[in-house]
Amino acid sequence: MGYNRPIQEGTDEMEIKYKQAKKEDAKLLVQIYNAAFYSDYIRFGTCPGYGMTTEKMEDSINVYPKHIILCDSKPVGCVSCKSIGQQDYEIGCLCIIPEYQGKGIGTQAVKFVQSFYDDWKSLTLITPLAKQENVKFYTEKCGFRIVSREQDGSVELVRFLMER
Repeated sequence: MGYNRPIQEGTDEMEIKYKQAKKEDAKLLVQIYNAAFYSDYIRFGTCPGYGMTTEKMEDSINVYPKHIILCDSKPVGCVSCKSIGQQDYEIGCLCIIPEYQGKGIGTQAVKFVQSFYDDWKSLTLITPLAKQENVKFYTEKCGFRIVSREQDGSVELVRFLMER
C-alpha cells in the first residue's frame, strides 16, 4: 500500500511509509521484534514478541498480516492487525525499535491501521498492565480505553478497545 505520512519532529521531517510484509521479510521482522521487545524480555522474563524463530515469524505473517514501518526508507517497526469479526479488528503487534520511539511513529501506525482497515467499527489490542508507558500511549495518544484485564502466566494484561 502506498500510504505515506510525513511526521514533523522538531525541525526535522521524517517520511513514514508502510510496506506489506511477505514471507521473505521474516528475518527482518525477527530483528525488529527483538530490538523492540528486548527490554520487555529483560523486565518480565518473558515476551511473546522476543526470540521468535524465522519459521515462527513466517507463520505469524500468515495469521496476523503485518506492515513494516519505514522511516526515511529504514525499517524501524511493525504493525500487525487482523479481522476478528465483521468490522472488528485486533492489533496483534505495534513495535518500534528503541531509537525511534517517542517520535510519533506509533501514533501514526494506529492511524494507518484505521485507514487501511477503513470499514473498522472496533479495534482491540492487549498489552501488559505493568508497561504503564504503553497504557498511557494507547489511552492518551490513541484514544483507546481499557475494557478488561487478563492473566498470562505471571503477567497481568489489559485489553484496550476503540470504537467508532
